[in-house]
Amino acid sequence: MSKKTNPLRILVVGCGNMGASHATAYHTMDAFQICGLVSTGKTNEVLNKKLGGSYTLFHDFETALEATKPDAVAISTYPDTHEPFAIKAMEKGCHVFIEKPLADSVKGAERVAKAAKKFKRKLVVGYILRHPPSWERFIQLSHELGKPLVMRMNLNQQSDGKMWTLHRNLMKSLSPIVDCGVHYIDVMCQMTRTKPIQVNAIGARLTEEIPAGNYNYGQLQIRFEDGSVGWYEAGWGPMISETAFFVKDVIGPKGSVSIVAKEAGGTGKSGSIESHTKTESLRFHHADLDKQEKFLKEDTVINLKDEPDHQELCNREQRYFLKSITEDIDLTDHIEDAVNSLRIAFACDESVRTGKVVSLK
Repeated sequence: MSKKTNPLRILVVGCGNMGASHATAYHTMDAFQICGLVSTGKTNEVLNKKLGGSYTLFHDFETALEATKPDAVAISTYPDTHEPFAIKAMEKGCHVFIEKPLADSVKGAERVAKAAKKFKRKLVVGYILRHPPSWERFIQLSHELGKPLVMRMNLNQQSDGKMWTLHRNLMKSLSPIVDCGVHYIDVMCQMTRTKPIQVNAIGARLTEEIPAGNYNYGQLQIRFEDGSVGWYEAGWGPMISETAFFVKDVIGPKGSVSIVAKEAGGTGKSGSIESHTKTESLRFHHADLDKQEKFLKEDTVINLKDEPDHQELCNREQRYFLKSITEDIDLTDHIEDAVNSLRIAFACDESVRTGKVVSLK
């Protein structure tokens, strides 16, 4: 693939929270040129004003695609549109950046992956937790703990106002443990480096404001081939507790590593997108004992300074997207990981709905 000397013309589809952050990244990068902002409502108008008011606005994706003929498309819409939008874009010769999850079904995700291969287009999925240095270190340190691992993670979000509206809309197609769970399932798979074999999950519908049969609280458990186990908990809504809503740690025979985020994990922070990736320090607990069965070492606290904020993480995602195009990076593993984490998340969703343990073998 030859490198482009001109900026990549990119069509931004979806101008809400994540779409606005990705558009801001493109706006500040010389290598990209936004050729249009697409939203069904007025979020593109708000975003356009924020970015200087110079971009062309559209309310229909296919109309925008035909009118602008972009080199790339960034999709940050609701999950039920991800598959058709991504495939249509690739059919038109566009590279695609798409927010997680890749689709609203496993079959849909597989079809998107197949389209990327068929049309030889780059497909990058927005797994933002792959970009913070602290999370990279968190995963690296987990490999020093021995096996099996016990992984404990959650992200409960107490929401009202616009955020509760967003959550209600998301739950028309996906549960919290699918929409958010794919991030943390991906992290667990990176930590264990082995195959998940079984899942079990529970869920509860705590509000009548979401469709019957859906649930806004869920907890999943995963068993891995090497004996490792992990759980993830997610709840959305005005009733959700903010007590211990931010737990991220991993335990092994040799000790444990925990993300310590006193500020980001404080009261009033569970609904903040900025706090979801925030890491203030890592605590490495050493399990070694002396002859008196006292700890040989004090815990190691790794203070993390100059951690990137949410916008910078989105900037890094887009720099990776650009690099994948200009340097022709092989994204096979990246795409397979995205499909695999979604497959596991939907198996957990099946477990909630059936009340049964689901085998992944």
